[in-house]
Parts: sequence; structure tokens; C-alpha cells
Amino acid sequence: MARHFLALHDYTKAELDGLLALASDLKGKQKQGVEHHLLKGKTLAMIFEKSSTRTRISFEVGIYQLGGHGLFISSATSQMGRGEPIKDSARVMARYCDGVMIRTFGQEIVEEFAGYSDVPVINGLTDLFHPCQIMADLQTVIEHKGAYTGLKFAWVGDGNNMANTWIEAAAILGFDLILACPHGYEPDRKVLAWAQAQAPGRITLTSDPKLAVTGADVVNTDVWASMGQEAEQKEREKAFAGYCLDDTLLVLAKTDCVVLHCLPAHRGEEISDSVLEGKNSVVWDEAENRLHIQKAIMATLMG
Repeated sequence: MARHFLALHDYTKAELDGLLALASDLKGKQKQGVEHHLLKGKTLAMIFEKSSTRTRISFEVGIYQLGGHGLFISSATSQMGRGEPIKDSARVMARYCDGVMIRTFGQEIVEEFAGYSDVPVINGLTDLFHPCQIMADLQTVIEHKGAYTGLKFAWVGDGNNMANTWIEAAAILGFDLILACPHGYEPDRKVLAWAQAQAPGRITLTSDPKLAVTGADVVNTDVWASMGQEAEQKEREKAFAGYCLDDTLLVLAKTDCVVLHCLPAHRGEEISDSVLEGKNSVVWDEAENRLHIQKAIMATLMG
């Protein structure tokens, strides 16, 4: 088991399956009111360079339910925001805390922080990867479909951090994934090349949303302009015309498909209100499962 949780490619299929199983167990305990203080007395530093709702709440509640304590640290009000070197912050925080979660822009930031940290570092989101979210999504798929194996996964929209992490998941776990992205908005080339080499024939890239969604068991989408890309909103709206996951597009998927969206959603842009609120949507279970998978990650790395 890797020391940190920075990207899925650091883990084997067996290790990821173990985290998913533990998350399910911890969810059951929480629902039954069974105490599970696996991290009693331990502290998690939570560093935010990007704003957050689900990440902050789920990590803070999660460490509390595990018997520990979370400390919210905004880069704007800490020495990191004033230019303190990452390696200095990492070495100091490791002497105070038992683990660190970082939500930031560059993947290189969490990589450098982990390189100098003597305690586990968890990637809460970067522009390249969002591993905690994809693990929560997989937990949700397992709950509703029984397993992720044998399913067709479809991604419609931007080739962003979510798309990159789905690509890694497909390569490691062995399921079929087809991504529909507009020209110029494809996933990271290195990530895609690595995954296609690991799992030939499993991962397909197209610019046709209808092709991606047809016959899909799981349909995913995300906002067209992620944090830090707001200035590109109008340009992206033009590029993503026809990529809205609406009833017309969803009807091409299997009737019992599940729809995922990591939230927040721009209703009427990347997803219609009718689909987000429809019978195939499992986005609220998906959002809840951030809590449980992150508890499994923290318990495994910090326990």
C-alpha cells in the first residue's frame, strides 16, 4: 500500500478494492450508529488553495467520526499564501499532524509536499487528478450495480481532472470507458497514453457524445469550466454545444443506467435539471460517499 494518496496509479487493483470494501463497512457502521474511532486522538491538516463544499465537509466530518480532529487551513491566511516554500510547510506540519489533505491547483504541489512529509498526504483535488471523487463514484456504482466489472462507463464533456482519473481507474480496475470530449478539450495525453498501454482496448476517446452514451451502464459529466477557467466560460459554451447530458442524450444509454456528477452542477449547461433530478441520477448518494471513502483512505493511511 502506498504511503500517500495522490493518484490512483500508485495503487493496485487489490488495494483499491480493499479501500472500497472498507468504505462500505464504515458506511454500514455509521448508519447503524456503531462507534468506529479508528483514528482516536489523531489530527488531519486540511489545506485549501481552492474553495470547497463537499471536500471540506466530508473530510472534517470524516476525521471526527473516526475519533480525530480536522484543522482547516486556507492558503490565504497561512504562511503558504505568503510564499513559504512547500518543503518547509510540509516538514513543519508533519511534526504537528498525523496526516495532511491538500486541495490545490498543480499536481506538482501535492507531489512535492508528499516528498517532504513524514506523514500521509491525501490529494483532495488538483487540476490533473481527483482520486477521492472517483473512488466515491465507484463505491456508488457498486451500491447500485453490484460491481463495476462488465459495465460500460461513459464520460461526456471536458477532459479534466475527473476524466483523467476515470481513465486511470479503467486501466487499473479493468472496465470499459469511452470519453466524448470536444476537439481541443481532450484528457491529458500522457495519462491517456499510459492507460491505453496498461489496458489496450479498454479506453476509447471520441468527439461524439451519442457514441459514448449509447448502451452505457454509467454516464458521467462535469462542469465545462472548472475552477480557474471561469474566464473561458463563454468560449467553452460554444465548444461544448451538443454535450449537455439531457433526456435526448440519456435515452441512448441503458434504461437502468446510473448518472453521476461530482457537483456543483450548472443545470442547463453540462446536465439538464430533468436528468439531474431524474430516476437514473445517483448524485446524492455519490456526494455522500465522499465521506465514507475518505474515511477509509484516512483510516488506512493514518491508522
